[in-house]
Amino acid sequence: MSAPTAQAIHFDATLMPHRSLPRGGFRLLVAGLVLANAILGVPIFLLGAWPVIGFMGVDVLLVVWLFERNYRSGRLSESLTLTDETLLVHRIDPEGLPEESRLDAYWLRVEMDDPPRHDSRLTLVSRGNRLVVGRFLAPDVRAEVAESLRAALVKMRQPRYDHDWTARATLEPPSTER
Repeated sequence: MSAPTAQAIHFDATLMPHRSLPRGGFRLLVAGLVLANAILGVPIFLLGAWPVIGFMGVDVLLVVWLFERNYRSGRLSESLTLTDETLLVHRIDPEGLPEESRLDAYWLRVEMDDPPRHDSRLTLVSRGNRLVVGRFLAPDVRAEVAESLRAALVKMRQPRYDHDWTARATLEPPSTER
């Protein structure tokens, strides 16, 4: 039995959602909210409106909870790997569960609106199977991924010849003797 041959990788990309506020910035935001609530809440408490303090704490907890949900959804990722035979799409959902899809690379077609709109989808089609990738990306980034994948498909489908041009035989002129 022969060993499987290694396949060339023509395209390899990992898609992840963009998060504009890093964790350090989030901590500063929460500290600022707590400080602002303390500055506003202490005089209100001293004036006798003590229930307001509870509501001011609830708004900080709500902001923390919403940002944590946002960061959890940011753990989503999709890896696209195009080889000679398949396009492997490896997804990891926000809970960390992996999902893998394989599409036949020879029949692969990339569909995307040009110019991209906000609701445009990057759809990979192969032999009747449709797979939408990069839903979490901005439209211009989805278009960039689509264009890069199309270019990799064109390059992959071009014929490749393995010639050893240095070892070509030298041709001798035909003999003129009779």
